Amino acid sequence: MSFSEFLMDNLQQFWHLTGFYNATWEHFVMLAVGLFFIWLAIKKDFEPMLLVPIGFGMLIGNIPFNGEAGLEIGIYEQGSVLNILYNGVSAGWYPPLIFLGIGAMTDFTALIANPKLMLVGAAAQFGIFGAYMVALLLGFAPDQAGAIAIIGGADGPTAIFLSSKLAPNLMGAIAVSAYSYMALVPVIQPPIMRLLTTKHERLIKMKPARAVSQNEKIIFPIVGLLLTCFVVPSGIPLLGMLFFGNLLRECGVTTRLAKTASNALTDIVTILLGMTVGASTQASEFLTTQTIGIFALGFMAFIIASASGVLFVKLFNLVLPKAKKINPLIGNAGVSAVPMSARISNNLGLQYDPSNYLLMHAMGPNVAGVIGSAVAAGVLLGFLA
Repeated sequence: MSFSEFLMDNLQQFWHLTGFYNATWEHFVMLAVGLFFIWLAIKKDFEPMLLVPIGFGMLIGNIPFNGEAGLEIGIYEQGSVLNILYNGVSAGWYPPLIFLGIGAMTDFTALIANPKLMLVGAAAQFGIFGAYMVALLLGFAPDQAGAIAIIGGADGPTAIFLSSKLAPNLMGAIAVSAYSYMALVPVIQPPIMRLLTTKHERLIKMKPARAVSQNEKIIFPIVGLLLTCFVVPSGIPLLGMLFFGNLLRECGVTTRLAKTASNALTDIVTILLGMTVGASTQASEFLTTQTIGIFALGFMAFIIASASGVLFVKLFNLVLPKAKKINPLIGNAGVSAVPMSARISNNLGLQYDPSNYLLMHAMGPNVAGVIGSAVAAGVLLGFLA
């Protein structure tokens, strides 16, 4: 073989290994979606802590390569670095660590001061079970329907945890759908809230919440863990870590642990979780008609969940005395997109009355929604696993 033939053969082999040779139109579609997520995060400030890692992960996961070359670089190739990092998603141990951080960051004072707001958070979970029934009617298997329905809770870690157990093959689409709707809360929820409330209802002023003692804050995570996990033991991985993180925050003697859980640990896991979830959306696995159905069902679940919270408050007000009525604008906060949904309630309330601050009231159903979605996931896991 002459040198020129040797050179041409090697150049040809090299060309077959490049992304340009292996690219398909599906790769370019997913690369465009990843760039769009990054644009939303940077330019529109839509949940940048989530969308930047997910968007960049999409770019990483959709660089075309020759899968038959045995390079061990793809996220679904055993032994690859991405596959090892993805194990935290596929095995479901990233979400409990996220819940530990959420618990360490969350102040449950608003819920402890006004326990009836727990009912608002519970009502918002109708979106999950409504979507579950619709998914069954559309022909999804029960375990797949349960994994898709959890998108209605607007809780990415819970969606990843449940789908990793019930429908691992759908996890990428479910995770991206859940995080997308979390990021789009400021766009999706306000029209629903305006549609379902009257001007008079939006002007309802709620009384300031009572003071909550430190002892109550310490007792709450212990009692909350025992009550919820005795009812739904399958929710222990999420609920256990959530309440443990909150006890670290409130007990007063583990400040260092609480700071680590709420800052460094949560940030590290968020980076790994977001990047690997994004990378799991390989064009060959992600661009299917089933994915479109998952996004549609997820959107419906989120709409039902947001509307259920608002409508429940309206019904609840029929039996509450005038002095204790609840502003229906906080009903949307029953989904567990913390604290985005509570901010939406507050901002919309201020538009109609600049002196009507609803943030602290909305945080009650918002943190209740975190507990509620984890309980709902435990129920679905218990019945369907």
